[in-house]
Amino acid sequence: MRDIIRGTRRFISGLRPVRVPDAPARAFRDLWPGDAARGARLMGGEFESFGTTHQLNSSPEAVSGWGPEAGPIAWRAAAHGFAWLRDLRALGTDAARTRARDLAEDWLGRGADEELAQAPEVAAARVSAWLGQWDFLAATAEDAFRKRLLIRLAQDARGVVSALPAEAMHRGALVTLKGAIAAAVALEDEAWMTRALRFLPGELERQFHPDGGHVERSPQQQLLALQDLIEIRNLLNGAGINPPGLLATVLERAGQALRLFRHGDGGLAQFNGTREDGAGLVDLVLTQGQARGRAPMLLEESGFHRLQAGRTLVIADAAAPPPARAKDAATGLPRGADRHAHAGSLSFEMSVGRDRLIVNCGAAPGAPAEWRDALRATAAHSTLILADTNSSELKEEGLGRRPERVEQERHEANGAQWLESSHDGWRKPFGAVHRRRLYLAETGDDLRGEDIIEMAEAGARPPGFVLRFHLHPGVTASSQQDEQVVLLRLPSGQGWQLRAKGAVVSLEDSLYLGGELRRNSQVLLVAEAGADTVQWAITRVTAATPGEAAEA
Repeated sequence: MRDIIRGTRRFISGLRPVRVPDAPARAFRDLWPGDAARGARLMGGEFESFGTTHQLNSSPEAVSGWGPEAGPIAWRAAAHGFAWLRDLRALGTDAARTRARDLAEDWLGRGADEELAQAPEVAAARVSAWLGQWDFLAATAEDAFRKRLLIRLAQDARGVVSALPAEAMHRGALVTLKGAIAAAVALEDEAWMTRALRFLPGELERQFHPDGGHVERSPQQQLLALQDLIEIRNLLNGAGINPPGLLATVLERAGQALRLFRHGDGGLAQFNGTREDGAGLVDLVLTQGQARGRAPMLLEESGFHRLQAGRTLVIADAAAPPPARAKDAATGLPRGADRHAHAGSLSFEMSVGRDRLIVNCGAAPGAPAEWRDALRATAAHSTLILADTNSSELKEEGLGRRPERVEQERHEANGAQWLESSHDGWRKPFGAVHRRRLYLAETGDDLRGEDIIEMAEAGARPPGFVLRFHLHPGVTASSQQDEQVVLLRLPSGQGWQLRAKGAVVSLEDSLYLGGELRRNSQVLLVAEAGADTVQWAITRVTAATPGEAAEA
C-alpha cells in the first residue's frame, strides 16, 4: 500500500488532495460486449490485444505483465487500460470476477508505478473501464480492496483532468477527455466537468473532419471514436447536462462515415491498423449512435471512396496519410495521428455480396516491430509497389517520408463509376508519381484498372514495379491460360478472373491477419524496369462464357 501511495503522489505531484468517496456517485454500465474467447484466454494468463498475445498473470511468482519487458508498448498500454474487464465479464462466472480482482490487485502492487500507466490517455482509459465495470469488479468486493481502487481512481482522474487539453493528435486525446468527463460525473466534481466541457468542442473539431471521418484515417479508430462519442453523450445526458450542439452533429457525421467502410459482410475494410471485426459490434455502435441512412459514396476530406454497382463493392484509399508528431519522450507513446498508419496509398478492397475478394493483409499494431511493420508495408496492400520501396517510410511512432501531394477525381455516368487518383510518395527517392484509375461497370461485373508510373525527369525510365492483389482466405485461386489469367472462386461458388496487359501474371502465397492468422494467396502483376503502364481487369465469369473476361 505504501508503494502505491508513493507512486500516485508522484503522479499528482503539486496538486491538492483528492476527495475520495465511499462509492461512485453514479452507477455506469459499459455499453459494449466483451469477447468470451479472449476472456477464457485471460483466465489462463494470456492477454490478446492488437494482434498479439503475451502473459498477464497475477501470480506473485510470475513475471509482471505490466513492465517494459512484458511486451510491445501498444499491448502494454491496452493492458494498463483495463478494457479487457469486459472480456472477463462476458464469461459470466464468479471465477472470472475473481480473476478480474486478482489482476487489479496485482496491478496496484506491481503496475501502478509504471510510467506508461500514468500517461493521461492510458489512465483515462482505465478510469472509464473501472467505472463502466464497477459492479462487476468492485461493488461486492471487500471494503479494503474497493477503497484502494477508489483512491487510485480519484488520483488518476485528477491527473487526467490536469492534462487537458491532451497533446496527442490521435484518438487518445478523445479517450482522455471521455475519462475526465466520466470521473467528473462519478466523483461529482463540478470544476472537472467545467474544464472538460471547455475543451470538448475544440477536441471534436480536431478529431473529426467535416465529412465525419476520423483524423487517423482508420476504420478501426473510426469505430472506436464513435463509441467514445456515444459514451460522452450518454454520460452528459445521464448527469442532466446538455451536451454542446456540436457533439450531436459530429456524432451523426461520424456514424455515416463509418458506413462507408463496411463490406457486404458488415465488417470493416482493413486500412491503417484495422482488423476484420465482426458485424455485430458495428451494428450495435451504429444503433447506439442513431446513425441513419445509406453509406456515403465518398468522404471528401478524409479521401476514401466507395464504388458500388450490382453486388460489387470497391473501397479505395485516395488521400494523404494522417499528420505526424514526435512521440512522448517519457512514455514512448506516439502522439501523431499517423501512429497506426500503413504505407498503403491508393490501395483498395473489393467484395461481392457477402464475400470479400480483394483485401489488404490486416494489422497487428501490438506485435513486435518486425511483424507489425511487415503488415504496414506497401507490399501487404492491394496496390503498386515501386522498386520494393514503401510508398511511406515506416517508423515506430508513425511515418517518416510520405506522399505530400495526393490527388483524386471521381466520375459517374449511366451507373458506371471511375476514380482517378495519384500520389507522389516516390518522388524523392525515384522522381516518380503513381497514378491509378479504377472503373466499375454499371452491372458490377467488371472492374478495370490502369496503373501508371510517371517520371518527373524527361526521358527517365521507371524502375521495375509490382501490383499486388491480396485475396481473402475464403477465395481459391488457380492460374489459367499459360499463367496469364488467374481464376478466382468465391465461397458462394461464383467465379471471377483477373488478367493484365503490360505485366507478367503470377500467383503466390500470402498471409492474412484480419483476425486470426490465416494463409491466403496473392496475384502479382510484375512490370520490368522501363515499363510505365499496366492495365488489368477483374471480371465475373458467367456460365455461358467460362474462362473469358473483358479485355483489360
